[in-house]
Amino acid sequence: MWAPWSSTPRRIHTKSNPPPFFCSSFKDIQSLCEEEPKPQPESPKSPSIFHRARVPTSLLRTRSHRNAYPPPSKPSITLPGADQRIILYFTSLRVVRKTFEECRAVRSILRGFRVPMDERDLSMDCQFMDELQGILGCNKLTLPVVFIAGRYIGGAEEIRQLHESGELKNLIERLPVVDRSVCDLCGGLRFLLCDLCDGSHKVYIEKMGFKTCSVCNVNGLIRCPYCSSAPYRRTKSMIK
Repeated sequence: MWAPWSSTPRRIHTKSNPPPFFCSSFKDIQSLCEEEPKPQPESPKSPSIFHRARVPTSLLRTRSHRNAYPPPSKPSITLPGADQRIILYFTSLRVVRKTFEECRAVRSILRGFRVPMDERDLSMDCQFMDELQGILGCNKLTLPVVFIAGRYIGGAEEIRQLHESGELKNLIERLPVVDRSVCDLCGGLRFLLCDLCDGSHKVYIEKMGFKTCSVCNVNGLIRCPYCSSAPYRRTKSMIK
């Protein structure tokens, strides 16, 4: 017969807790949920004694450098009658639109004052360019250039600022007042055709042939005697 059921040994199965899951490739979830601590702002460092000493030293060096090399003085013009008129160097060519517009704007501003003005167009006479380069002491020129009462004023930006602030009127009111009517001889062009060479810039002389006319410029033009500062005189000795 079968052995009694009670005498058979029983196996007791105990439930054991599974080991915690761990993987080195994942971060701890709890650490991800926690907020990262905010960095504390660092207190500004006070300048050291040596830094404070460097500041006045640099200032002293700057001042000594300025005293050793003073800024250059503004150029002045010494043409006849320059202290009683405005001298404007400009160009009437439309090659560079910005330069042409600035020259036209400055001419319009200065012509609004009833004072004598000597307009020197560099495109009409290349001698004006050499003259201006000698006055300013540089070969690179930026037109227009304005002199008032023999003193250099500046270009288009300076004239515009002085006109808007009213200081330009204070500079010009010292000049004599004249009639700004159009010249009957040149029609306001300030140049005439040379009547000696008829604008050819060449003169024929017996036993010498053709020679360059020194009365006019390379364009065969002479300045109007009524519009220019110096009177025009033509003599035979001026012919080379």
